[in-house]
Amino acid sequence: MAPVCVLVGAPGSGKTTVGQALADVLGVEFRDTDLDIERMAGKPIPEIFIDEGEEHFRTLERAAVAAALASCPGVLALGGGAVLAEENRAALVGHRVVHLSVELPDAVKRVGLGAGRPLLAINPRATLKHLMEQRRPLYAEVATATVVTDGRDLDSIVAEVASLLKR
Repeated sequence: MAPVCVLVGAPGSGKTTVGQALADVLGVEFRDTDLDIERMAGKPIPEIFIDEGEEHFRTLERAAVAAALASCPGVLALGGGAVLAEENRAALVGHRVVHLSVELPDAVKRVGLGAGRPLLAINPRATLKHLMEQRRPLYAEVATATVVTDGRDLDSIVAEVASLLKR
């Protein structure tokens, strides 16, 4: 069983929002590996970072991605940093992976300045810019399609992704 599609992208690209709306349109379930991680750990992601650190979080994330790719029949959203792990990038081969692309100004508007996002706790704008630059080539590496989300409404983004899935 494989996901209908996997959404990847930077924080603020719309993975959760677009993913939920896309799943509704397609009549399938929506799953977010960040929520899977929180259920697995029994606490929110910021607390995982504080209590056990980023390395522990990334270990949980690799397990969550592997489990979700093997069992999710719907739309799957990966956390923004999931593509950092070579293991996750390799696991995405053969899946329909849509990169939701966003530029810094729109990402900042959407995520605010870091509330609930541990990697954005210090100097959020500069950190987000750095994360986006670091991860953009990795998103491109795993993506079978890219959809630009800047300045667009949810319905038009969902319609574009749905149309890509029909091909």
